[in-house]
Amino acid sequence: MAFLPTGEQRAFVRSLDAMLGASDTPAVVRAWAGGDPGPGLALWGRLAEAGVWALAVPEAYEGVGPLPVELAHAFVELGRHAVPGPVAETVAAAALLGELARRGAPDPAKRLLPALASGGRTATLAVADAGTGRAARALDADRAGLVLVVRGEELWRAPGHGPVRVSADPARRLARPAPGGELLARGPAVVAAAHRARRWAALATAAQSLGVGLTLLDRTVEYALGRTQFGASIGTFQAVKHRLADTLLALEFARPLLFGAAVGLAAAEREDGWWGEAEGAAGPPASASGLTVDGELAAAKVTAGEAGYAAARTALQIHGAIGYTEELDLSLWLRKARPLRDAWGDPASCRAAVLGAYRGTGS
Repeated sequence: MAFLPTGEQRAFVRSLDAMLGASDTPAVVRAWAGGDPGPGLALWGRLAEAGVWALAVPEAYEGVGPLPVELAHAFVELGRHAVPGPVAETVAAAALLGELARRGAPDPAKRLLPALASGGRTATLAVADAGTGRAARALDADRAGLVLVVRGEELWRAPGHGPVRVSADPARRLARPAPGGELLARGPAVVAAAHRARRWAALATAAQSLGVGLTLLDRTVEYALGRTQFGASIGTFQAVKHRLADTLLALEFARPLLFGAAVGLAAAEREDGWWGEAEGAAGPPASASGLTVDGELAAAKVTAGEAGYAAARTALQIHGAIGYTEELDLSLWLRKARPLRDAWGDPASCRAAVLGAYRGTGS
């Protein structure tokens, strides 16, 4: 199966790269972490104009989706440029609301999806622990215009949030949604919709991890070629070259897994009825990996997450102590790698999902 991007997808990626490259995203990240969301929300609007948020929203609700392959391409660029905010969570919320509508509960989608597609509202999502019923911490709940909470078979719109806590990445602000609020939906459809939301969140987060790793590698190669020691560039030292080569191999191994999972997710959505009789209804080919779509997503998530984190460790080792200083932009990517690795499926849970996901042996 080929994962080469189409001409349209390449053009889309180039346009995002050009737009984000001109947006001074390091300054945007620092403002977001420092309590000023204005530049980040302005960038959010430009991404909406480029069609990024509409990729997860069905056409019936002013989107262009669902298009998981295009979304994976877009989110690699968001990771490469360190875009802050609840980007994966907004996609997950869109996927959840869209699935509810497909299963006969369209009112929340009619009310909320158009604003997500247009960039007029950001969203975050938390899923409550099945045992305790306590919601997990939601990313940027203090900044999001829509805070959704799944509690068992119920979907709530939270009225607020608890104390804000900063993660290893200062631009990732976490808070537990407040209890109560507006009950948006109830029943088995909520469980199915939450499962779809987790799939899209895992794909988006894996793509971000790959993008973060690629930027860390690029910046580290540039630094290694320019830094001299003992009269020679440290990039010519065999130990440094081997470390960089290993980092590149890990990232390039993650890339086909990511896009293979995106193709698999698109095929699964076709089987679920998301691809109708309209133009393009044939959709992508079914997966040939032998894994279920959940297994493919878990494999992509753990591989991209670990590759991005390994790139961060390589970058820090080769840069030395200067790598984690506030003044160096590299630190903005370094701090993202581990939180992204663990978000929406940590390595242990992803490996367990892969082991149990071969067709005929897993769910």
